Amino acid sequence: MTLAARHIDTPRPMLIGGELLGGSGAQPALVSINPATGEVNHRVAAAGAAELELAVATATHAAQAASWRQMLPPQRAGLLHRVGELMLRDADALARLQMIENGKVWSECVAQVKSAAATFRYYAAVCETLGSELTPSRGNYLSMTLHEPYGVVAAITPWNSPLTMEAQKVAPALAAGNAVILKPSEVTPSTALELGRIALEAGLPAGLLNVLPGTGAGVGAALVAHPGVKMVSFTGGTASGRRIAEAAASKLMPVALELGGKSPHIVFDDADLHAAVDAVVGGIFEGSGQSCVAGSRLFVQRGVYAQVLDLLVTRARALKVDLPDAAGAQMGPIATFAHRDRIESMVAAARAAGADVLTGGARPSDERLAAGAFYLPTVLGHIDNRAAIAQQEVFGPVLCVMPFDTEDELIAQANDSAFGLAAGIWTADFPRAWRVARALEAGTVWVNTYKQLSIATPFGGFKDSGLGREKGLTGLRLYQQAKGVYFGLGG
Repeated sequence: MTLAARHIDTPRPMLIGGELLGGSGAQPALVSINPATGEVNHRVAAAGAAELELAVATATHAAQAASWRQMLPPQRAGLLHRVGELMLRDADALARLQMIENGKVWSECVAQVKSAAATFRYYAAVCETLGSELTPSRGNYLSMTLHEPYGVVAAITPWNSPLTMEAQKVAPALAAGNAVILKPSEVTPSTALELGRIALEAGLPAGLLNVLPGTGAGVGAALVAHPGVKMVSFTGGTASGRRIAEAAASKLMPVALELGGKSPHIVFDDADLHAAVDAVVGGIFEGSGQSCVAGSRLFVQRGVYAQVLDLLVTRARALKVDLPDAAGAQMGPIATFAHRDRIESMVAAARAAGADVLTGGARPSDERLAAGAFYLPTVLGHIDNRAAIAQQEVFGPVLCVMPFDTEDELIAQANDSAFGLAAGIWTADFPRAWRVARALEAGTVWVNTYKQLSIATPFGGFKDSGLGREKGLTGLRLYQQAKGVYFGLGG
């Protein structure tokens, strides 16, 4: 039975060792709210201490099983490829689950199912083809580098893009030979549970993917601290990432942290302004701005500042904010009512501090949307880069627009942030694009494009935006530890 078929009042079970478990009841069930309507979607059983211990023990046993550790790469790759195929088969159901839990528009949810399936196919290929290395000999011996799994990996995922984040962690961790305990956000637990079901149907041995819904402060923190968990991969806020890093340090445990961002999007006066504005609008308002790489700080060279601002405000006002499955909807609701309230309070504080609200800054007036957590695309002007709204991650559809004069001034302001996840540059001058891209403190820099992402390209942040790199070949090695092996040849 798929999750979509279960009764709303029956808490949906967690997945441990291939079994669907209702939980001990030690923790109250999670209540999933549709942010577009305010209605209850369903309830999900939350893991307590007993379920966590069972999951770690089950995952440890599965990771150590000879049938998994000795499985040949083509066989492991076949399982991962099959997961991707089944995700595409169930694409509509998966997309709908994400849509009703976090409010993304339908077209984006469908695209993210396809992206998640492609991630499993990509790591199936990497698993089958990636080799170890013979290292240069410095004596009468043969030496090589092997890469071994850690064992049990905890994957903790956010609510903004659960389908892609779950695939981005689970696929390489399994390809690397680990067992995974997946802790989805309490806001969006259902796609993770469906992924677990699909993995079992694909033939993944029971216990290698366990799904433990619960709160971050509860099951998330307990997973990080558990001695049986040997590596943690987390995507979320910087404050939570810092707490995870502190807990991991006490265990001498490796972590991968993909954290917050306050990405600068830069438009020089020689840029194709219409293309740049299109990218700026998509970069901040797609997904209602709830993206770690959202281009939330826009720097425009003074000579074209007024023109860009006019184009931008016109485009922002024209965006269709609507129910996520409405025809042509471009922006849905904020994922939770609490987060919508937080965004409102941050914009109100910015307005009180002197910022001009050029458009938005309010809930939509359409009565059809009154019951949902909607917020209009918002453009703020008359802001200093050191203002709180320009330094703190809003994680919503709020754009701060600031002029600049010189390249040196621009670089100084763009880098004047605790974050360093991404940046965008628009210019027709290739040498300038190269100079600025090299000077920006960011893990990803886009030139004359924005939010182009490839599973084959490593991704991560500088400064408070995180540690480690996901995606690409690096994204598989992230879940392994290197081992040197020497064979003496002296007889």
